[in-house]
Amino acid sequence: MDLAFDRHHIWHPYTSTLTPLTCYPVTSADGVYLQLEDGKQLVDGMSSWWSAIHGYNHPHINAAAHAQIDKMSHVMFGGITHEPAINLCKKLLSFAPSNLRHVFIADSGSVAVEVSLKMALQYWHAKGESRPKFLTLRDGYHGDTFAAMSVTDPDNSMHSLYKGFLPEHIFATSPKTGYWQEWDESDLNDFRARISQHHKEIAAVILEPIVQGAGGMRIYHPNFLRGIRELCDQFGVLLILDEIATGFGRTGKMFACEHADIQPDILCVGKALTSGYMTLSATLASSDVANTVCGGEAGCFMHGPTFMGNPLACAVATASMELLEQNQWQKQTTQIEQLFSELLPKLKKYQLVKDVRWLGAIGVVETTTPVNMEAIQALFVEQGVWIRPFGRLIYMMPPYISQAEHIEKLVSAIESALNCPECFI
Repeated sequence: MDLAFDRHHIWHPYTSTLTPLTCYPVTSADGVYLQLEDGKQLVDGMSSWWSAIHGYNHPHINAAAHAQIDKMSHVMFGGITHEPAINLCKKLLSFAPSNLRHVFIADSGSVAVEVSLKMALQYWHAKGESRPKFLTLRDGYHGDTFAAMSVTDPDNSMHSLYKGFLPEHIFATSPKTGYWQEWDESDLNDFRARISQHHKEIAAVILEPIVQGAGGMRIYHPNFLRGIRELCDQFGVLLILDEIATGFGRTGKMFACEHADIQPDILCVGKALTSGYMTLSATLASSDVANTVCGGEAGCFMHGPTFMGNPLACAVATASMELLEQNQWQKQTTQIEQLFSELLPKLKKYQLVKDVRWLGAIGVVETTTPVNMEAIQALFVEQGVWIRPFGRLIYMMPPYISQAEHIEKLVSAIESALNCPECFI
């Protein structure tokens, strides 16, 4: 593999072209393992950025991809439809909260968020109201495209350098009460004050339900989400839930909003939708949202990506959802959660550890000081695992098929890092 070319010419995510981090050459992947060029196998603790929920090289998904590519790899979705898209949308509506009846298929998680924001803006435009603002939470993350960045924390995120260039929205304090802690009603005070003051200009509230992902891996109390739904109803504001990271079982529920027993007006899904095989996302909307948007001046929703409804991606996503229908994921995520609950608290004895937390197939170790990415990545590879930390967060989102031995190996590698001074700044 030409790693010199890669190092000098390929721009990897969140990586400098001047001082690029080491990239490890992967030649294949199977089950929970990544195979490196030198023959070393790594237990994957990241599900390739939270997407490969069924692991790699799954025969059922492979078969769906092979069958579809022989028929039709792509066709435009404007004025044309096809069976893979119809089958996928039937599955999505059967899985999703019951009030969501319309599916807009998109290309990526960030695009699904962009679509949701445009839906909300066009909804109020159709009603003859100007509502240009969104209300969201500090420490949230919704993607790397322009509008998605604008509803990501402008001060405490990787996008802070764009502050001043993005549209300015309204940010409320993120909840402090953890999922397993006793609920503190005061968590809602700042949000309540802001929606009360600004509701006439707010098109929608957008947030990540239960788990704030790349903004800090915070796992918060379901009562906060219940309170948000009640306040949106009280003040007549749409609720968008970004389940791109949490959807399809990651938190132990099919969708994280089920922990609070609420339904959004608009739902964004992606990542695990295809189990990491291809890029695909979807934005689901209630009939009220969809029909109001289409009853407005434009007469339709003004968005149409080139690769919308890609047949190959739709076929793969349907196959992934067929695996979820077998319900093994519930047993699998429960087992992973149980292992995290037993293993992670043992790491609190280290002075470097500020907090540990877990929910479903998510495990987080928050440290008191940032990681040295080059050093800690090398240590993890040496230990035979793939974990990709950021900042002060060493976290795991393994494939659901991970067994006890895999989870134990991941946590053991983290413990090794906590004993390595060079792994922290």
